[in-house]
Amino acid sequence: MRPTEAKDLPVAKKAPDPHTVRPAGGSPLLGDGLPAPGAPAQAPPAPRLRLDGAALEEVDGDVSAAVGRLLDDLLSDRVERAAALDPVFGHDLAERVAAFTLEGGKRMRSQFVWWALRACGGGLVEAEAALRVGAALELIQTCALVHDDVMDGSRLRRGRPVLHADVAAQYAGAVSPEAGRRFGEAAAILAGDLALAWADDMVAAVEVEPDTARRVRDLWSTMRTEMVAGQYLDLQGQITSSVSLARAVRAACLKSALYSVERPLALGAALAGADIARTAALCSAGRCVGIAFQLRDDLTDVFGDPTLTGKPKGGDIRAGKPTYLAAVARARAEATGDRRALAVLRRSLGRADLSDSGLAEVRDVLVATGARDVVEAKIGRLVAQGMRHLDSAALEPPGRGRLRELLHAAAGTAPVPSPGPCAADHGMPVSALLAVGAEGGVR
Repeated sequence: MRPTEAKDLPVAKKAPDPHTVRPAGGSPLLGDGLPAPGAPAQAPPAPRLRLDGAALEEVDGDVSAAVGRLLDDLLSDRVERAAALDPVFGHDLAERVAAFTLEGGKRMRSQFVWWALRACGGGLVEAEAALRVGAALELIQTCALVHDDVMDGSRLRRGRPVLHADVAAQYAGAVSPEAGRRFGEAAAILAGDLALAWADDMVAAVEVEPDTARRVRDLWSTMRTEMVAGQYLDLQGQITSSVSLARAVRAACLKSALYSVERPLALGAALAGADIARTAALCSAGRCVGIAFQLRDDLTDVFGDPTLTGKPKGGDIRAGKPTYLAAVARARAEATGDRRALAVLRRSLGRADLSDSGLAEVRDVLVATGARDVVEAKIGRLVAQGMRHLDSAALEPPGRGRLRELLHAAAGTAPVPSPGPCAADHGMPVSALLAVGAEGGVR
């Protein structure tokens, strides 16, 4: 049974005793559906995988599909339990969380976990743990996106109404528009919390050696805090109209780079028992490419095709987000005394009702000031540096190759042969690579 079918499940399939019903695998419930006093709390059992050598090769062939199958099993169980707890909760929230997660994108984060594991020599013993951690990352991505849509006031995600708008539409006939809007947003906050709780449960249920489990838990805990910090910096930058290049890079690193690329790579390395040198190289590569990933997202928001992105153009501009792209444009306009460009940016950034023609003006400024080219060049330098970090590590060849492909795909750059030395920034530490140059570029 798929999670999206769970709404058709009755709370009890057989005629229940008038005083007690028992959901599948759970504790006795009183007639009102609440746990009986003294009934032991039971964590939902995690479905077991049965992997052999052939299955391992099958996962190598399509990691995204393997994670999807595991998520289908795990979320089907969670939705069924949610419906048994309360059918309205199960239908309104649990089903939506499951559907959003299962219909997700390319499963980039879970692929990073898997191929870091394989590149560091992990195999059959660690495979199930890697898939479960990958599934947990897909759920934490659901949490991040659902909450992000509420904070940004977005209406579309992946070409469909966002979760809070979908819930509000469900109750549109029963409440006023304002009450429906507020209810939808509150429901989405709870849906994101539910996704995070399920993600934590999945990581807690991973069966590995104690030392490995401790490393995974520490990484997971750090990553969750980094995500919140990055999101807060993003919001704080909006409300204060921050134009700092350094703060824009810092927010991009915390909000996206770490949990999208670096931490998944570190989790895969930890599950494989990788040494300090390999882990450090993977993390440095992930940090560089992760920031490039966010810079690419900034460009796509303004210049991308909505039919491909699944959301309208210019969301970051209308929200006044403190993106690196906008900060570079303003810095370069100030440096050259371009008053027209500065006027366009001042009246456009953060204007929710900005028209399409107004957005076109902003795009023209981003091109004319050279900000678009600066960001593209920065992405190229970050990716090149990331690849040098990757090539410095003693990794298994198949895993190294797949990681190169994934890192390039994340940054939206074309894979190239292993780079040689580059006089511009070869060997520079990540902190130096991210330093802001005096002319508004990033070195």
